[in-house]
Amino acid sequence: MKNPLEMLKEIKSVLGIELSEETVEQSTETKLAQMTLENGTIIEAEEFAPEFEVFIVTEEDKIALPVGEYSLEDGMVLIVESEGIIKEIKEAAAEEEVVEEEVEAAQEEMSYATKEELSEVKAMIEEIKAMIKDKEEMAAVEEQVKEELSSQPAAAPLKHNPEANVQTKKMVFGNNRPQSIQDRVFARISNINK
Repeated sequence: MKNPLEMLKEIKSVLGIELSEETVEQSTETKLAQMTLENGTIIEAEEFAPEFEVFIVTEEDKIALPVGEYSLEDGMVLIVESEGIIKEIKEAAAEEEVVEEEVEAAQEEMSYATKEELSEVKAMIEEIKAMIKDKEEMAAVEEQVKEELSSQPAAAPLKHNPEANVQTKKMVFGNNRPQSIQDRVFARISNINK
């Protein structure tokens, strides 16, 4: 198989178009844009726009950017939803405003308690204290039961009672017939095992 550059040169010569080697090399190379994250990591993409691939540049290789939100040096936020693919790029200021609004709302909610609220909290605390006291009493009762059970002797030991040797009546068929060689061999084998 031919090199793609050689194939391109052949096609150009057939069509009568001449290109210098620099032009051929420039047409085959893709220019990648680079940006830097807040922590100094260099990332690279063909274009920093949704649906384009984005990579972390290392000395040896390029690694697909993992899923997450990344702050860029210029104050933008890069969102990667599937590994190595840009979902969107937005301004970080919008996020900060939302956080500030949430803090303000929380501060508004944290006003002074009314007497009713304090009495409710006090009632809850009393209930919790009662529950704790009940649990402590239950633990004391359990401990007392354990002590009582441990002081009592265990059940009477069991004695082994083997059954008496009971003879079973064996049924023998063909007792009166003459013994063959096989019968005699089996009889000797059975006597040896006893």
